[in-house]
Amino acid sequence: MLAIIRLFLMAIFFILSSVFLLSYLIVRPFRRNNVKVVANVYGWFIRFLGIKVEIRGLENVKDHPVVYIGNHQNTYDIFTVANAVRKNTVSVGKKSLKWAPFFGQVYWLSGNILIDRGNRTKAHGTIGQAAAKIKDKKISVWLFPEGTRSNGRGLLKFKSGAFYTAQMAGVPIVPVVISTTHNQIKLNRWNNGKYIIEYLPEIMIENDDKVTIRDAANNAHEQMKVKLAELDAELVDVNAFDKK
Repeated sequence: MLAIIRLFLMAIFFILSSVFLLSYLIVRPFRRNNVKVVANVYGWFIRFLGIKVEIRGLENVKDHPVVYIGNHQNTYDIFTVANAVRKNTVSVGKKSLKWAPFFGQVYWLSGNILIDRGNRTKAHGTIGQAAAKIKDKKISVWLFPEGTRSNGRGLLKFKSGAFYTAQMAGVPIVPVVISTTHNQIKLNRWNNGKYIIEYLPEIMIENDDKVTIRDAANNAHEQMKVKLAELDAELVDVNAFDKK
């Protein structure tokens, strides 16, 4: 019964939020802080899923443009990862998202960067576009370096696009680790426990022949993998208690 109520509330939420956000974004499309506004709306919904969020590492969030990289887990990311989005940040997503009813138009009008994954030439051009946007508009970019949702497979191997973007723009990488939510959220369970978002220290991608982009991606992956394991281990007892 609770699952049915939540699904109903989710449907109502998407209808009302789409009407509100589209009305807002049509008036002021592609503004630098639109994505944060949208993220605040979607992030607010976690209370209806019975989960709590703790945010850590805010001392690692600086007042200058960066490339954020986060782990991409499942469809609930639209609500959970939304709480990690900072001001003056846009994301990079699939071009096909633009045609998803309502959400796609919200995503596009927010000012996010759309990439054609089926065209390597255009995808490479998007890296330059993202880097130029960082430098010209002084904004940050959020990317999921795994390239797809992990769906319980752990932290997948990182693609190099985020790291090339940071290097071209001359800005640091800020890893953002979101504790595991896969198979942790049950719509028919009142209390779904807690998850943690933690920002890690900046990583600068130097123009150094001794350190390749692949090395930088592997090093960031290892840092995030270790932190993810730490957060999940910390939450085992907490969430076992919360979910009783």
